[in-house]
Amino acid sequence: MACPVTADLILVNGNIWRGRAEERCQALAIWQGKVLATGSDDEMLALKGEATEVIDLEGRFASPGLIDNHLHLISTGMVMGWVDITPEAAPTLAALLDRLREGAAGIPKGGWVRARGYDQVKLDTGRHPTREELDSAVPDHPVLVTRACGHVSIANSMALQLAGMTDGTNDPEGGVIGRTEGRLNGFLAENAQGLVSAVIPTPSVDELIGGIERGGRHLLSFGITSCMDAAVGMVAGFAEIRAYELAKLGGRLPVRTWLTLLGDPGTSIVEDCWRAGMVTGAGDDMLRVGGVKIFLDGSAGGCTAWMTEAYKDQPENFGVRMLPDTQVEEMVRDFHDRGYQMACHAIGDGAIEQIITAYEKALAATPDPDRRHRVEHCGYSTPAQEARMREAGILPAPQMAFIHDFGDSYVSVLGAERANRSYPIGTWARMGLRPSTGSDSPVCSPNPFPNLHAMVTRQTGRGTVMDASEALERDEALQAFTEYGAYSQKAEAVKGRLIPGQWADIAVFSEDLVETAPERLLNGIRCLLTLLAGRIVHDARG
Repeated sequence: MACPVTADLILVNGNIWRGRAEERCQALAIWQGKVLATGSDDEMLALKGEATEVIDLEGRFASPGLIDNHLHLISTGMVMGWVDITPEAAPTLAALLDRLREGAAGIPKGGWVRARGYDQVKLDTGRHPTREELDSAVPDHPVLVTRACGHVSIANSMALQLAGMTDGTNDPEGGVIGRTEGRLNGFLAENAQGLVSAVIPTPSVDELIGGIERGGRHLLSFGITSCMDAAVGMVAGFAEIRAYELAKLGGRLPVRTWLTLLGDPGTSIVEDCWRAGMVTGAGDDMLRVGGVKIFLDGSAGGCTAWMTEAYKDQPENFGVRMLPDTQVEEMVRDFHDRGYQMACHAIGDGAIEQIITAYEKALAATPDPDRRHRVEHCGYSTPAQEARMREAGILPAPQMAFIHDFGDSYVSVLGAERANRSYPIGTWARMGLRPSTGSDSPVCSPNPFPNLHAMVTRQTGRGTVMDASEALERDEALQAFTEYGAYSQKAEAVKGRLIPGQWADIAVFSEDLVETAPERLLNGIRCLLTLLAGRIVHDARG
């Protein structure tokens, strides 16, 4: 085959899945970080020059690098240094308290103890820990224990005191402070968490860069080469932008990152970004400004997602509505008119209705048929809402790892009938809504295999099947993790498939993700090799 250049790198003897619409190939040639050509071993080796490197894939399965559509990269890296209280590490309340004691032992008295990952439904007690229980385990440190979803935390007495909270402290707008018989019990939901987090020392820029680097390398170990940081500014405000730019300049940004700017009232960094010319699309393929995020509700497992029907056995609880309709519509219209893509958090059908309506009004006033506003999570959309999303070009951006990690919790708080249709990705795919997927790490692990398993089986971690009609075929699931992830960022022309001209972001796995038995997705498959722009950035071939 005729070609004006020789390849820098050639992958041969592989089982290369180039994309759902493309046929598989045996070999692939890379030049200057991008796919030069694909074909047979002989065809690609014809592009070999004196300096060309050749890697034998030994028949292994390769795909485009995975794209996590929604996670928190800085937090992922920083939480890796916190106390691990996920159900695997702390299945009981006693184990959780033991983990806190162990974590506090290495911290000077008075220093903060941070922990994340519990799910009250999976604890042996079936409830949240209490302030008094945290006090008993760690009396000499301020403690903030955060539920897996990130929308609920429990504080001990010292943390509440440092925040200046008393039994008479009023609930902030969009937040809930828990009380038992009129006394603070440590429970903080949604915006109430900010009362305590405001007195925790803000990480330095160096610490933020460390989180970016540590989290990004963790993603590469799973074959994830691109991600969206879903709320830049939530940890340290505009300093996070500086940290990202310095990480990139210093070679410490391991993965392609699409920055979604926090736009919530009172904590927004959008004005600072706007003044700096940082609008959607600014940057390059390694670090680009993406959308603006507004939180409209909480989490289903934490019973704070805004539903139009009350939670099971909680007739007065419809979740938390963060902002009034008029304010949401004004904010969305303003950001839309400035050219920003929107990527707003809405899980319950009440919140989804609010944001779809705001998007529709903004698009009607300032038309842009290819803006691709997103509904982050989009857990409980109705058929009528989904039809409106298709009409307006609005994209669902779910994290299907939620089915694996939290599906049984959804059944517990919503009942089986309502819970089973959670995150109806099969419906969205059939409607042509191009649903992507991700982990919301550190809410869930960025490990893609439970995510893929949930998409193709609709099974929770305990084996509960949640509406099998919403399952995807395995090549559809991989398309959600690659091509549709790129589409959600308006980047489908440069990544998401392995075709000439696109970035050579490639993941090589120990088994065929499309053909292997579904149960193998949870048992034993590993990412053996990850390439970013044709460079090896993770190698576990042994």
